[in-house]
Amino acid sequence: MLNFLYKVYSFCIALPIFVVITILVASCVIIAGFLGDTDVVAYYLPKFWSKCAFWLFLLKVKVEGRENIKKEDSYVFLANHQGYYDIFLAYGYLGHNFKWMMKEYLKKIPFVGYACVKAKHIYLADGISGIAKAVQHARETLQGGMSMIIFPEGTRTSTGKMSPFKRGSFMLANEIGLSIVPLTINGSFDVFSRNAKSVSRGTVTLTIHKPITAEERKGKQTKVVMQEVFDIINGGLEEKYRS
Repeated sequence: MLNFLYKVYSFCIALPIFVVITILVASCVIIAGFLGDTDVVAYYLPKFWSKCAFWLFLLKVKVEGRENIKKEDSYVFLANHQGYYDIFLAYGYLGHNFKWMMKEYLKKIPFVGYACVKAKHIYLADGISGIAKAVQHARETLQGGMSMIIFPEGTRTSTGKMSPFKRGSFMLANEIGLSIVPLTINGSFDVFSRNAKSVSRGTVTLTIHKPITAEERKGKQTKVVMQEVFDIINGGLEEKYRS
């Protein structure tokens, strides 16, 4: 009975309100982008939007390890991609200003896609030229505490377990010389996975691991660093989702 009532509430009350908030926030970010503000408004409004995604759908959040990062430093955050709520979790509760690294096709999402363009998120096209362009954009953007978040799997998991990482995000981190911070997301798959048709109640946890500096990665092959980061994130997952 409680699950039924929750579904009714989600579809009839929470979802319509969230759609309105999404359109309003995206519109404000677009306007702010035209006015030249791509850091303050484009961070704090999506942060509010993301927290609404938790508040409205009655979800709980837990954050561990926030003491491992400093607001004044820039990082490349690498996270596993369990479900739709990963984005809301990072925006709402990481506590650090950042840009997303996103696939080119995401520009086509109504309102949100164009808002991301105006907020100057970093887009990654296929091929070497796409990586080179993303590196140049990142060098210009990631300064003074501005960071970047990437899902190195490239897409949401269909099983809850991590897929192999792609090399592009690690190559970019090495090129711009920033520390890599692994992030482990738990609970997002159970709350709203890529195959689910609606949100389920639960708790989503974000674990912020210690940074791996550029100096610590110096001399290591990319595949070695990829495996180290994979193992750190995987080790923070619930037992049933560990690879």
